[in-house]
Formats: sequence, structure tokens, C-alpha cells
Amino acid sequence: MNRTRINIGGQCLDLATPAVMGILNVTPDSFYAASRVAEDEVVERAAAMLASGAAVLDIGGCSTRPQSQPVDGEEEWRRVEPALRAVREAFPAAVLSLDTFRVEVARRALESFGALIINDISGGGEAMYDLVQRTGVPYVLTGRELPERMRSYPGLICDPGIGFLGSTEADYRALREMKRGDYPLLVGLSRKSMIYKPLGITPAEALAPTQAMHMYALMHGADILRVHDVKEAAETVKMFTMLEK
Repeated sequence: MNRTRINIGGQCLDLATPAVMGILNVTPDSFYAASRVAEDEVVERAAAMLASGAAVLDIGGCSTRPQSQPVDGEEEWRRVEPALRAVREAFPAAVLSLDTFRVEVARRALESFGALIINDISGGGEAMYDLVQRTGVPYVLTGRELPERMRSYPGLICDPGIGFLGSTEADYRALREMKRGDYPLLVGLSRKSMIYKPLGITPAEALAPTQAMHMYALMHGADILRVHDVKEAAETVKMFTMLEK
């Protein structure tokens, strides 16, 4: 298993240095209001993220914040299709990721736009595994359990699922137990409740502590940071790589 290079169709994501994945939420209800992007703003926001150091752009159209009510698949597709199209046309060399737990949305995106990373917070299922293995695209599998059939999949990326484990204590336990393994490791903890709740602050006030947690994650094996604040995360990665020399 090659941890340092991920192939996405004709593109390659080089993980010799940790990468930053910028979040583009084309939703009206994501937990961090500043991450919500209107359809006519998506290219401008994508350009800013790429200029600030994003190696991947992760586009999502269905909020998965706690207590949220997910929209149906048609509404999710209605949101992500124009965003994917606009970003692909504006930045054809950019590595794109689709944040979805729905097989049908993933299938339509792959048919319409070619190879993408599929970022699935649900942990997947047989239908999703069939799709990614048939198409050969990278797949972010969220959760602590790794299905046997996916262990040899060359495009597998693992996410410990911070923010989806049921409690702040479980999130911190997962982060403490995280370690470098056989698969590239994606960590998404940007401005999440595990940071802002213990500090008694809001997500909007959680930039500095988020970077502290990013440094911890990098020191414990993170290969990809999924973030709202690309510039600051890229600077944290740079400090980490200087420490590692």
C-alpha cells in the first residue's frame, strides 16, 4: 500500500508532505456558518483556497452536523452538480472530492465529472464499496472498523470519524489512539465541538485551538487535514515539516 501517492484518474495527490483539503459546503445549514458557499461564490472561494495551499477541494451538498435533517438525494445532487461543474471548468487540474454518503449521488458525479475522491462519513456499505472498486476512485472510509473487502483496496483513505463518535470524550480518545498505519489518514476536526465546547467558545472563535489540534494530528500520522481555514492549516503543515527535517 503506497501511503505517499494517491491516484485520481490522471491526477496524483502527493502525500510526501501532508496535504490540506479545503471544505466547500454548498449548503445553507452546515454547523460553521462561514463555510457555507452560495452557488455563485463557489469558484471565487475555490480559487482562494487553491491559492492558499489547498491540495484538494471537498464539495458537499448535505449537512451531516449533529441533529441535522439531511436533504434527500435529489436536492443534494441539485446543490453539488453545478458546484462540481463550475470548479471543474475553472480549475481542470484541481483534485476534487465529493462529500457524500449516498451511492446514487456519488455515481452521478463520477459519470458526469470523471474521477473524484469519494468522502463518505457513513462508513459505507456494499453498494458504495462496489461503486468505488468498480470505478477505481479513492475512497475515504470513516470509522474505526475496516471492512475486510476494503483492506486491499489501493485507493483507500481512512478517517477516524472525529465528530461522529457520539461524545467529546470519544473524539479525544480517537485522536489520542490515532497512529500511522498502512493507509493514508485523513483527519477532519476543524472548528468542531470537541474544540469549542470544552473552551466555552463558538465555532467562529475556534481558529487558534483548531491549529493546535491540527499540529497534534500531524504529529500522530495525519496525511490529510480537512479544514475550513486553508491558509492557517497550510502554515501549520509548513511548521510541522520544518520540525520533522
